[in-house]
Amino acid sequence: MRIRGQVHNNLVIVESPAKAKTLHKILGKDFTIKASIGHIKDLPENDIGVDENNDFKPTYVVIPGKEKIIKELKKASKEADMVFLAPDPDREGEAIAWHIASEIGDPKTLNGRIYRIIFNEITERAVKEAIKKPGRIDLRKVDAQQARRILDRLVGYKLSPLLWRKVRTGLSAGRVQSVAVRLIVDRDREIKAFKPEEYWSINAEFEGSKQPSFWAKLHTFTPPLKGINGEISKFLIPDQETALKIVEELKDRKFILSKIEHKRRKRMPYPPFITSTLQQEAVRKLRFPAKKTMMIAQQLYEGVELAEEGSVGLITYMRTDSFRVSSEAQQDARNFIEKTFGKDYVPEKPPFFKSKASAQEAHEAIRPTYLNKRPEDLKQFLSKDQYALYTLIWNRFIASQMAPAQLDQTTFIIIDHKSSDLSAKQADIKEEKEREYEFRASGTVIRFDGFMRLYTESKDEVEEEEGLTLPALKEGETLKLIKMQPKQHFTQPPPLYTEATLIKALEEKGIGRPSTYATILSTIQERKYVQKINGKFSPTDLGVVVNDFLVERFPELIDVNFTAKMEDELDRIEEGKIKWIKVIKDFYNPFSQELEKVEKTKGKIKPEDIPTDEICEKCGLSMVIRWGRHGRFLACSGFPKCRNTKPITNKGTEQIEQPENNIQTTEEKCNKCGSSMIIRTGKYGKFLSCSRYPECKYTRPISTGIKCPQDGGDIVERGSKRGKPFWSCSNYPTCRFVLWYKPIQDKCPKCGAEFLIEKMDKTGKLIRNCHDKKCGYKEEIKEEEPSLVS
Repeated sequence: MRIRGQVHNNLVIVESPAKAKTLHKILGKDFTIKASIGHIKDLPENDIGVDENNDFKPTYVVIPGKEKIIKELKKASKEADMVFLAPDPDREGEAIAWHIASEIGDPKTLNGRIYRIIFNEITERAVKEAIKKPGRIDLRKVDAQQARRILDRLVGYKLSPLLWRKVRTGLSAGRVQSVAVRLIVDRDREIKAFKPEEYWSINAEFEGSKQPSFWAKLHTFTPPLKGINGEISKFLIPDQETALKIVEELKDRKFILSKIEHKRRKRMPYPPFITSTLQQEAVRKLRFPAKKTMMIAQQLYEGVELAEEGSVGLITYMRTDSFRVSSEAQQDARNFIEKTFGKDYVPEKPPFFKSKASAQEAHEAIRPTYLNKRPEDLKQFLSKDQYALYTLIWNRFIASQMAPAQLDQTTFIIIDHKSSDLSAKQADIKEEKEREYEFRASGTVIRFDGFMRLYTESKDEVEEEEGLTLPALKEGETLKLIKMQPKQHFTQPPPLYTEATLIKALEEKGIGRPSTYATILSTIQERKYVQKINGKFSPTDLGVVVNDFLVERFPELIDVNFTAKMEDELDRIEEGKIKWIKVIKDFYNPFSQELEKVEKTKGKIKPEDIPTDEICEKCGLSMVIRWGRHGRFLACSGFPKCRNTKPITNKGTEQIEQPENNIQTTEEKCNKCGSSMIIRTGKYGKFLSCSRYPECKYTRPISTGIKCPQDGGDIVERGSKRGKPFWSCSNYPTCRFVLWYKPIQDKCPKCGAEFLIEKMDKTGKLIRNCHDKKCGYKEEIKEEEPSLVS
């Protein structure tokens, strides 16, 4: 291979202009860098593109608009001595490289001139090392990606028309996304079916020989309580009567500090980020949706302009499920930690974090590429969101290589003994053995903070405090009971999924892979199958109907275990253990048979009618909320004899909302009466309404959190008379600013405008434009798993 010794014209092809810019700075004038701008070929848009009668042979076509790019790549490849294909190091990247090779390659010289290079970070060391040791396209990876694409195409093209006939025109069904919707629907139903059970706790404040006083919780008592039927209650204290009885029984007793337990424990550092944990923590700490996290991470990976230094890749590849860290990066981290925090913060050995069995160990965890580029030093070059995510990644990685924290936990065990001051009468009342009670109080002291000096992980649910500040007492001390505090509790249902907990559930259940999580979450929202309110997912009426139809008719298709098994099969294709055609056949044969049966059934699937108190003015029967092509509407229950219908409005007494358990509360306050505002659904979509309706009829649109560029008002979502959503300034009609496409709270990388707009172009591709037409910025959103058919 001719690289050293003399100047040659070598061509490197990547998929993004930003990545090309960073590579150009590294490789210099001996290399021409070209970008394919994502995929150049795909299955056709207006045809299934898969021959079911010929071993599912796919037909790939040039993506409309990519003809000019392909022409440029062909010309550059003919002029090059060597061609290096350098798309991202995953299945998607391998498929892009394969398609590029099929277009530019001369069959006679294909294997001798075209190489595949892979690097997990865009640094001089990693890139030049890859150039020195080029390889070939991994056809097993290509087969695995091809199998996923064909599976998703078959499901999309076969199921979508069926949904049009059975539910509503224009619907789509995705193989993996449908399972995610099912998780959300099942959780929503579990919450609605949940029956809370009452239980009580008792806390007591004690004082010893030294201050301060402290609180302890009733931990246990013997013998346990029994119910009316003689069975032992599953709760320590099941009701108020029992709680008050215990308080009365304990108020005259004395207590001693029976035992003091001291435990030293280690808290191990968290592993560096992988795709799923980065998305989860970005939701918790930064409130970033998964899609936004991956977009910003892509920018940090491909390169950011650092003034005179030029474009620099700041993090390693962000689609990974491996915790592996290179030995060089670990040593660099150890040197940095010792220099910055001291020797005590460097562990004896570099930590090892075990990845799951299916992880791609050729990849690394997500980490900064240069430890000398601290977030605070780069703040002036990064956008607000880039800085926030880079700081998160940087801190997490350094903390992962630091020493464990050392914690001392102290537990007071407090028991009661019968007061010697009890009167004889009191002693005679209860001849049986007195119930013995035990209280406990725990406190934790951080003796050595270790990795916690830099980073602690956020939690999805609020947890109890780890411990209290306890006084320096001795075993055997008599304690003074200051007061007791009984408190009522109710068991809680599992919470609605957030983006963080849904990604965690998908990963734990083996649904999808690192490259698909963000697309799954964005797709199910874009298709209106689920909605996210206050950061939590709930199913829409449409989502419930489609889910129930698929569960009834295609139970295996959206079975969690079956979907996880399919992911394992795709992994086995990549490992060379099974042929992709067999995987497709094993799936498609039973699927097509069930599809044929369902297609023969008649009728449409609709939700049940919801009764209302409204009376039909034509026949006097009650009106019901019915579901139609354009959503909910009011209809006479006497249909078809009476065909009276009218829209659901939010005016006066005609306002009808969704069932009470579908109303979501907010922290917003009513501008008119100060009461809480709640989200309701009306004729034109969701809106904020006073919770005191109908006494207070104040309403306002829901804000997007984006400011109007004309007068600084809030941009809010509204609905036209025809039901089409649009976005306008909250100061309308004073301000006439309006958008017909969804605004996205991301700065324009070209002109710095505060937001972009998102829409579908004529070819069906999802794109983002700057809202300022003079700027002209436009980008295609890369969908890692384009499995739905519009």
